[in-house]
Amino acid sequence: MTLLDALPPEERPRERLLSQGATALTDAELLALLFGSGTRGKHAITLASELLVRCHGVAGLPRLDVDGLKQTPGIGTAKACLLAAAFELGRRAILASLKNGEPLTNPSQVKDYCRANMGHLRIEHCRVILLDSLNRVISDHEVSRGTLGETPIYPREIARLALGHHAAAVIIVHNHPSGLAEPSDADLHMTAELTKALELIDVMLLDHLIVAGPNVISLAESGHLDLLSSG
Repeated sequence: MTLLDALPPEERPRERLLSQGATALTDAELLALLFGSGTRGKHAITLASELLVRCHGVAGLPRLDVDGLKQTPGIGTAKACLLAAAFELGRRAILASLKNGEPLTNPSQVKDYCRANMGHLRIEHCRVILLDSLNRVISDHEVSRGTLGETPIYPREIARLALGHHAAAVIIVHNHPSGLAEPSDADLHMTAELTKALELIDVMLLDHLIVAGPNVISLAESGHLDLLSSG
């Protein structure tokens, strides 16, 4: 008998999932189901809770690789690999949802995609999402990667990429590993230059998103894009 088996049936994660659905479970209970078992004297829910505290909540989990997960006492290679695989499957499911040929009509869908793709990265990356005239995803490209604090972005290269794929619109995304979800002066300057470069080839810059861990800000939603275009 495991320590979880000693709990009343109505408190066991598996039984609660079967009777109430996965959404009824806490983050720790969901992790405990993935673990399957705890360690000597510590059941899986306690082990999961300790990992969540170390990661500052569920949003921090995908930022840990297998070696990082194993730094938590009680999590060995098998449990760490299982978690890493689960996180990757979740990330791929979100990415696939944006690449199914449906038009992008929901801003939160794009944010979820960007968060899944870049929220866990530890150095700055820049990606470009190319869209057709119906706002369907044509392709998604990493165009640069840099350091902890910056990555070079070249508007002419992005314009050339858009032309080569016959894109009608572009969404640019980069991450801030620092966790600060605010555009820098350099971000705003680059966005203005990119807007001009794309206008020359009749391609629209729909948005510039900045990903900082679980937080994603949109320059279009914040009004920065309109100000830069009018300037």
